[in-house]
Amino acid sequence: MDAEKRITFLLEDKKLDVQLNTIAAKVYHGERISESEGILLYEKGELGYLGVLANFIREKRHGNITYFNRNFHIEPTNLCVYDCKFCSYSRMIKHREDGWEATMEQMLNQVKSYDNEPVTEVHIVGGVLPQYNMSFYMDLFTAIKKHRPSLHVKALTPVEYHYIFKKAKVDYATGMAMMKDAGLDSMPGGGAEIFHPEIREQIAKDKCNADQWLQIHEAWHNLGMYSNATMLYGHIEQYRHRIDHLERLRQLQDKTGGFQTFIPLKFRNKDNQMSHVPEVSVIEDLRNYAVSRIYLDNFPHIKAYWAMISRETAQLALSFGVDDIDGTLDDTTKIYSMAGAEEQRPAMSTRELVELIKNVGRHPVERDTLYRVITDYKDAIFDEEGGAKQAAYYQLPVLDNK
Repeated sequence: MDAEKRITFLLEDKKLDVQLNTIAAKVYHGERISESEGILLYEKGELGYLGVLANFIREKRHGNITYFNRNFHIEPTNLCVYDCKFCSYSRMIKHREDGWEATMEQMLNQVKSYDNEPVTEVHIVGGVLPQYNMSFYMDLFTAIKKHRPSLHVKALTPVEYHYIFKKAKVDYATGMAMMKDAGLDSMPGGGAEIFHPEIREQIAKDKCNADQWLQIHEAWHNLGMYSNATMLYGHIEQYRHRIDHLERLRQLQDKTGGFQTFIPLKFRNKDNQMSHVPEVSVIEDLRNYAVSRIYLDNFPHIKAYWAMISRETAQLALSFGVDDIDGTLDDTTKIYSMAGAEEQRPAMSTRELVELIKNVGRHPVERDTLYRVITDYKDAIFDEEGGAKQAAYYQLPVLDNK
């Protein structure tokens, strides 16, 4: 049964709660749901019901296409001036012996190590330290672009930018324009956590607040550039806090249209100050993906980080609104593994990613960071070494982010 038939069958179910039926009808007709309806989805929507609605939206927008890219991470440092209670990755400066601080040369050498690889993106994010200031990152971006002009630089979150702009005494608009001129191509979505002050002040009170996070993304969007957004879920927040978070993102997207992808990030409780908080189940993961897809009607894409939630859960998520499972990573990130993710050495070859997607009946497409199609792997045949013997570029119906 296809997605449209499933939602039609759902709408005809006389046993379905009246309020849930109303929401289903709105989804079917492409109408926006309210904040109260979003909370209702979390509170009363059963998993099967949510999956039908989210998958209907997903397939209406993208069909069976599931995106991935070839990327690697640079993590300059895991030392940080901030003390986020949920973070398993960073170490306070007073514990410098437990961390690392990469030099400019070391980071550029990491970029150069991929000179013969078909990667399209470098993702740069890490802790916040005074020496990694505005001039340092501008020089880094410029050096990367000089060495490999085609490599897309997706770097730093508002947490870093707020800190370095404040130290440099520049406003957000000026700072982001300078970063763009230095070679920054897009921004990742990290540092959002939970916007609502009731929760944010308990888990991440030191760093930029919700308004500042949103203002920095808005400044970037106003330059005609794109970024992503995240939400850290499954800890001490309530459903109303999640919907408040999604609503703020939806409002900014209405204003700028600059967000490409929303990525729900699951709280992991290993080796952090919130280890006493139990992790939510895979069922709750899937519910959250589905509600996110339904609520964020103006976001083109919903992404599941396979390295954070496991390969199997990422496959399941493709039926709950997700159309992107991130990239090959090549074991270049420690953020997820240090928090207790199932993938302790997160790396997948292109063949593994393609097969993971195909094994659940989806259509794998390699994209660049801006969702332009690089290679369609629908009919690809791999040789014994893992190379694709039959894979071609096809102009697929990609949603115009503009």
